[in-house]
Formats: sequence, C-alpha cells, structure tokens
Amino acid sequence: MPVVAPSAATPRASRHTRTTRLVHAGLALAVVTQLLVSLVMEPAEDGHAGNLWYEIHEYGGLAAFALIVLFWIVLTARKRGTPGGLLFPWFSGPRRAALWSDIKHHAATLRQMRLPPHDDASPLASAVHGLGILLISAMAATGTVFYFFGGGDAHTGGLAGVILEIHKALANLAWAYLIGHAGLAVLQHIFTDFNLREMWSLHTATKKETSK
Repeated sequence: MPVVAPSAATPRASRHTRTTRLVHAGLALAVVTQLLVSLVMEPAEDGHAGNLWYEIHEYGGLAAFALIVLFWIVLTARKRGTPGGLLFPWFSGPRRAALWSDIKHHAATLRQMRLPPHDDASPLASAVHGLGILLISAMAATGTVFYFFGGGDAHTGGLAGVILEIHKALANLAWAYLIGHAGLAVLQHIFTDFNLREMWSLHTATKKETSK
C-alpha cells in the first residue's frame, strides 16, 4: 500500500477543543478497561458474589456512563469540532446523499489498494464516529440500568435479564468497533497525512490555525 504522505514529526494543533479531547481520552480509557476486565471477571450468580474484577467492571461502568453523558453535553455545547449533522446524518436527505457518495469514493480508492487521504469532514468517517458514540451510549446505559435494577445476579430473568443480554450483545459490537476504529486510525497514521497524536495532544489550536 503506497504512502500518500508521511505523518509530521510534531502534531499540529487539534481542531477539537481541549475539553473534547480530555473527555474523549477518558471515555476511550474507560471503554478499553471495561472490555479487557470483562475477559477475566466472574459475575455474581446463583447467590455467589462476583470477584474483584467484576466489582471493577461495575464501578468502571458507572464511570463510563458519567463520561458518555459528559461527552454528549460537550458535543451539544461546543463551538468547534465535527458538526452534529456529520456525526448523525440519518435524518437529512443531503447528508445521506453525501454519505453514500463518500462510501462509493472510499470503495473505489480501496479497490486500487490505496487509502483515501484523511479528511476531517469526511461524511463516512464522521458517521462511523457517530455510530460509535451511540453504541457506547447504549452499552453504558444498559449496564447502568442493570446495576441499579438487575439485582446483581447474572442469571436474573425478566426485563433485567433482557437488558443484560442486550448489554452483552452491545459489548461484542464494541469490541468490533474498537478494533476497527483503532486499526484504521493506525493505518491512516502510517499511510496518509493524518497524525494520530492530534486527538491526544493537549495543545489548543489558535484562531489562525482553526481558520485554515
């Protein structure tokens, strides 16, 4: 796969606000921790208490829920970053048309064994990010509801049991999203002008930089 442009040695100022990047970093850390802990935890069931990892998963889930709520507040209030219409294009005809056009553009480029140049305003990338936000929101919400109303037993039936099964299914999707999202970001970092460090940098863009 040919190199389009090497990543810069020094990351440029991110177009996202520092608050967005801090909440994004905290949420990413919480989600990764939750997914990894889920591999070794032993949930409470049949009257037996869960192990320490299960307790970490429970409280980590509450932290993740708080962070995703904060993330939604930041998305709503911020004045810089990806517009909400790009993140959630599903209710706009022109937005859906732009997304479909971008999908075809990406498909044509990939057929040539190339990665499309990184575009901060890509309808496809933005829509995928939006789906990720919805996925993590649903996963954190179902986990939180089960924590407070599920009775703490993994074999709980009824509505609580349904919520738990939905939570588990969403966790599997979260694994797929995490691997795909992180993997593509690394490929973009290597083969295009996208610098992976921009989203994790604490450097704030100046007015001059954001107007470019």
